[in-house]
Amino acid sequence: MMLALEMFRSVSRTMAGRAIGGRVPGVLSGFAAPLRLVTIEEPRVARPGWARLRTRLSGICGSDLGALSGRTSLYFSAVVSLPFVPGHEVVAELVDDCEDLPAGTRVVIDPVLACAARGVEPCDACAGGATNRCARITVGHLSPGLQTGFCHDTGGGWGQQLVAHRSQLHPVPEGFSDEQAILLEPVACAVHTALRAGIRGGDRVLVSGAGSVGLFATLALRELTDAGEIIVVAKHAHQRELARELGATEVVAPGEVMRRVRRSTGAFQLEPELSSPYLLGGVDVAIDAVGSRQSLETSLQSTRAGGRVVLSGMPGSADLSAAWFRELEVVGTYASARADDAFARATELVATGAVQQLAKSVAAYPLHRWREALDHAHSAGRLGTVKVAFSPGSTS
Repeated sequence: MMLALEMFRSVSRTMAGRAIGGRVPGVLSGFAAPLRLVTIEEPRVARPGWARLRTRLSGICGSDLGALSGRTSLYFSAVVSLPFVPGHEVVAELVDDCEDLPAGTRVVIDPVLACAARGVEPCDACAGGATNRCARITVGHLSPGLQTGFCHDTGGGWGQQLVAHRSQLHPVPEGFSDEQAILLEPVACAVHTALRAGIRGGDRVLVSGAGSVGLFATLALRELTDAGEIIVVAKHAHQRELARELGATEVVAPGEVMRRVRRSTGAFQLEPELSSPYLLGGVDVAIDAVGSRQSLETSLQSTRAGGRVVLSGMPGSADLSAAWFRELEVVGTYASARADDAFARATELVATGAVQQLAKSVAAYPLHRWREALDHAHSAGRLGTVKVAFSPGSTS
């Protein structure tokens, strides 16, 4: 038996979170959270290529908070299997030998449950290395689940143990702390975002948002592409400092975006009736790193005609008129792809001095303090924390 946090189906709690969670985030770690601390059976290994893992750290991601708050689109209800143990950003040690990896090896997980993990013949996407586009995430010998942490059968990092397939495992380099290692998966996602953005030499780029998604995207853009000017939108003073350290050319507050982009690009600003202003002209590429209506509309309204808007944060509803009228390319970027060598590139980025410093600010909580941890995660931007995580083996 083991301790775990389990997300369960509760229409009333989900509706309460959807109705008031945005205005009163504290309810999402209180009565409105469809989450409970439970003692359950440990996940079991039943097939070759799988192994048990003992969780050391597991991050709290924006997608986890969205699921708990009821803000996640019902589109995703077909690719999860409740109840499940959340946690897809995972640092763990192998309890069992797993092919070439001996027990005791520290690993991080590529959480996507693609064809190899499901024991089926590779779909066209997986065969081409685009494992994040797998067409078979609801079939095979596992319950539906787009990722570890959203699948009933595998467990997740918010529990003391979980199971994973060898295809998901990446050994942690010697010398990396657990706090550095917990950043590998989100940085791998940022690598995929930077490559998916299709940056050409000298392109002006806007990154809307300076939480962990936006900060790591800024780092990957600066290190892996030929981007010219990178303008980052940040609410808080510490986010502005971090964005500059990670490669931003300039950092602006949300209310200053249009003026700054207009000055940089020579765009014209228009003021529609009863709506927010937008530009004729603007940046070449914008990356929405939040997923809120405001951040997505900021990205759409600041991008030149024929430019590209990249959805890196899980998107909410927004006015898409700009995408139609200005013929924008709207591009999704989900998880990371094996074809990008994303985890290898992420390892290089996490080894840099700037990210090593960020890792020192990781805040870890034992499972029994889950309400406090979720409160912290909801306020991470304001409090200056890049990553909040659970340490399931800890008691204090």
